Amino acid sequence: MHKFITLASFVAATIALPATASAQEVFGGVYAHAVDTPFTLETTETGSVDIAAGVRFSGIEALGFLGKPEPYVVGSLNTSGDTSFAGVGVAWTIGKGPVYVRPGIGLVVHDGPEFRVNPEDGFRTDLGSRVLFEPEIGVGYRITERVSAEAHWMHISQGQIFDGDQNPGIDMIGVRMNLKL
Repeated sequence: MHKFITLASFVAATIALPATASAQEVFGGVYAHAVDTPFTLETTETGSVDIAAGVRFSGIEALGFLGKPEPYVVGSLNTSGDTSFAGVGVAWTIGKGPVYVRPGIGLVVHDGPEFRVNPEDGFRTDLGSRVLFEPEIGVGYRITERVSAEAHWMHISQGQIFDGDQNPGIDMIGVRMNLKL
């Protein structure tokens, strides 16, 4: 049922994008799930793989003063049944040469458990809210005019905004390919 909710959220987000927006790029990647970084606490989700895919749209002209952020829709499916998610956000591509940086920020809906406690220490390890922030950053290399590859990091958490007592978060680190349409 949770996987259905994630898929339905992804479809709804895609439909909700403005009709005038046209896809400029598709992307997909493979990530290590629940990587231990300074941004996370233990969630008891470890050692699995995520498959992520998405669509990026042309920059928002009206936000030129912010560098014309590019809207995106993303979905991530965990291959072991741990937390998957889908959402929307904006990203900036910085750099005109072969190497670039792409920071982004989004909101996602996830299918992780609403309440989870680590049996070893008794601490809550759920993510605290169904809706989470999704900051990300990639360092990429343009292989051709249409194809690029990125080392990429995604993080999902609620930043203690929706539950001030806990905020474990999940980090995913991997590689993804981008194809301009």
